[in-house]
Amino acid sequence: MDELAAPVLPGVEPSAWRFCVAPMMDWTDRHCRYFHRLLAPHARLYTEMVTGLALVRGDAGRLLAHDATEHPLALQLGGSDPAQLAQAARRGVQAGYDEINFNVGCPSDRVQAARFGACLMLEPALVGACVEAMREAVDVPVTVKCRIGVDEQDAYGDLQHFTERMLAAGVEVLVVHARKAWLQGLSPKQNREVPPLDYARVYRLKREFPQLQVILNGGIATLEDVRLHLVWLDGVMLGRAAYHDPYLLARIEAMLHGRPLPARDELLRRLRPYVEAELRRGTALQQITRHVLGLFQGEPGARAFRRTLSEGAHRPAAGWELVEQALARCASGALAA
Repeated sequence: MDELAAPVLPGVEPSAWRFCVAPMMDWTDRHCRYFHRLLAPHARLYTEMVTGLALVRGDAGRLLAHDATEHPLALQLGGSDPAQLAQAARRGVQAGYDEINFNVGCPSDRVQAARFGACLMLEPALVGACVEAMREAVDVPVTVKCRIGVDEQDAYGDLQHFTERMLAAGVEVLVVHARKAWLQGLSPKQNREVPPLDYARVYRLKREFPQLQVILNGGIATLEDVRLHLVWLDGVMLGRAAYHDPYLLARIEAMLHGRPLPARDELLRRLRPYVEAELRRGTALQQITRHVLGLFQGEPGARAFRRTLSEGAHRPAAGWELVEQALARCASGALAA
């Protein structure tokens, strides 16, 4: 194995958070996570953010539904009420989740209006109280996902102070998106692209808090990115790149664990039993296949693959045969290229 992929400290076992797939609203639902697990058997997967209020007062069974094969699996919670979050975390653990992750990084207006997400970085004492309440309620790791700063409060000292409060609350794993968040004037999409990445700040955080497992999120899109960051940090968390080019997950899995890299069509066909079982339950094919559209990203025939699924998966009678048609048209497109 390439020495660049080694753990941050020689002789130390690789972190359980070495390779993670980020929580992404509207994307990392249970169908997406099942597919990602096929691609990367060792990756740590995360749910979409669920609010504590929704779990306490809503349909917890539906919100927490997942397949046993998804583990290790983390539930990401949003909120700012320590008691409510503790109750929600308890429900998550009762449902079988392996980790509770607290969202202190989402910059959307809707999230800010409810007083959670990235705006909580301005209130480290409250974040600490929320973490402490959840840790008292459950016996699985309670982790935090944050930014490097918010608005004008973005000096390294601010991040340092926030981290000290997290350590005092018992946090052992901090996932850091290496961009600050602008709470006003930028959309969530722009907040993932406009503020510059500052990996050096996250590296410094790890050097100054060696007892903390620091996981990097933001801008990681290639194998070389993964290898480089794992020299300095305990883990990496991939977001949009993993969704738009899911085969990247399989490539990272092969690199980190020295396994043969399966072909794209082979990996997709492993999804067939799940698809057919879900169809019998009444799930529409489109709800599953929307997550696989990027599987042939950058390959000849990719457009034909996407078009076949996009145009046909919404039809009531659509089944696995449509996936086979998409694969056949992809192969034909590749031969014609």
